[in-house]
Amino acid sequence: MTTELDRLRGEIDRVNDRILELLNERARYARAIGTLKVGQAYRPEREAEVLRRMKERNPGPLSDETVAFLFREIMSACLALERPITVAYLGPPGTFSESAAMKHFGLAAVTRPMPSIDEVYRAVESGAADFGVVPVENSTEGAVGRSLDLMPQTPAKVCGEVLVRIHHHLMSREPVPVSAIRRIYSHSQSLAQCHEWLNANVPEAERVAVASNAEAARRAAEEPGNAAVAGDRAAEHYGLAILASNIEDEPNNTTRFLILGDYEPKPSGHDRTSLVLSARNRAGAVYEMLTPFATRGVSMTKFESRPSKVALWEYLFFVDIEGHRDDANVAAALEEVGGIAGYLKVLGSYPMAVL
Repeated sequence: MTTELDRLRGEIDRVNDRILELLNERARYARAIGTLKVGQAYRPEREAEVLRRMKERNPGPLSDETVAFLFREIMSACLALERPITVAYLGPPGTFSESAAMKHFGLAAVTRPMPSIDEVYRAVESGAADFGVVPVENSTEGAVGRSLDLMPQTPAKVCGEVLVRIHHHLMSREPVPVSAIRRIYSHSQSLAQCHEWLNANVPEAERVAVASNAEAARRAAEEPGNAAVAGDRAAEHYGLAILASNIEDEPNNTTRFLILGDYEPKPSGHDRTSLVLSARNRAGAVYEMLTPFATRGVSMTKFESRPSKVALWEYLFFVDIEGHRDDANVAAALEEVGGIAGYLKVLGSYPMAVL
């Protein structure tokens, strides 16, 4: 038994040596590409193609998701050889926005917490950060209004998306019984996403909405007897004890984040285009405005209205469609819509989330 165990460990050591050699070989090629100065070093369409290819070629026993995660980190480390990417996100540290940034850009990226969604936009627009990560919609609670409201105004482009499964935990400074909790802090959306669980398990506790789940965790860390609803990253960052796990009412609770930057990805083969529209003030204008997508065979995956904040009872429509703006049918549809709509802004075409 010991002889066989030693042999297998020796084989693992041999494979580890090969992996190390190949990783450094890949890094040398990545650095050589960086020295060519062929433009933007980070290319989300290329990375999406690589991750999809690795998942398709994966023979197991590792899962496709694990393989994609490993290659995401390899690409992140190789890209950082030239210069680490700086990414702004809605802070403080411990938010789901931070999780989204790390999931999309990898651990080698330099993440910068911002006090508000507005500041994330400002960091990208000013060049203080290469990219920004903003939440735009949750599968349970719907759109994140502030993120959408800033989209028509920003010169930054949407160049990627990332989906994060949201697991909420009840946490406090001490491992006390759930029934002992007097006050619970969390973001308003998180409180809504755990509404039924909280009603059933801590009906008497006061619920206080704060700016972020990480801020909720910070307060809970300072106040014995009070708790926060937040993610595991916040619990780790603030040293909190988890009293109850996965308390979200919807088991498939997911938040979608968009990546902002000064970059327009080329087609990757599996793309999405986001745009904002306004309809002219006449009967049937919205139907007329959206018809070109149907006639050109372009699938619409999102349609969200928001007050324009310019005139009373005027609305902007946020639309996601499948395909890249350079695809022939999408380009034709957008040209036709542009002649019908009162206002049209293409926010960006980008690869669909792989991880």
